[in-house]
Amino acid sequence: MDAMRILMDEHQSLAAIIHAIRHMIGEIEAGRLQPDHKLLAAMVHYLDAYPEKRHHPKEDEFLFGPLRALTHDADAALDQLEAEHAQAEARIAVLDAAVKAYGENPANFEAFKAAFEDYATFYRTHMMTEEREVLPLIRKHFTAEDWERANAGFIADDPLSGSRPAKAGEEDFSQIFSKLVAAAPAPIGFGAGPYRDD
Repeated sequence: MDAMRILMDEHQSLAAIIHAIRHMIGEIEAGRLQPDHKLLAAMVHYLDAYPEKRHHPKEDEFLFGPLRALTHDADAALDQLEAEHAQAEARIAVLDAAVKAYGENPANFEAFKAAFEDYATFYRTHMMTEEREVLPLIRKHFTAEDWERANAGFIADDPLSGSRPAKAGEEDFSQIFSKLVAAAPAPIGFGAGPYRDD
């Protein structure tokens, strides 16, 4: 089931970025790490652009929409997830403003930390709803034809594997993820920072 494998890989990449930011916040707070504001801003950008432009549309088209057509068992969970997707722009705007304010003034660290923890808690719950409530119903109800369509859709757009080149004006998420990992401090990355956005 390529669709499930790719979806879980994408969830893991998002969880890795969230974990990396949490680790960096802890190290900054303890005085063991000087903040790399460009790296933090790039990680927040990844959390915005990647799920909204590539991840959620695939879930909606190839998994959630077809599941709705097969059963009403997932309606409540899908309603919740769709509402959360619709609120994503406002939610990330709060985090984006907080990381920018922290970059401008170190006194804004606590506000950034609080905004990030709110976002991280939300996103963990969001992914758990998908993985624990919706994906089991997809496995239960999808037909061979549903799986064929979902697998083809996810394989055709697998940004982490670079299965297709980025289109004009589209970000190369596998390259961005590699840059983030390279710049992030050990043990969460290779420690080659500071992050450069060129």
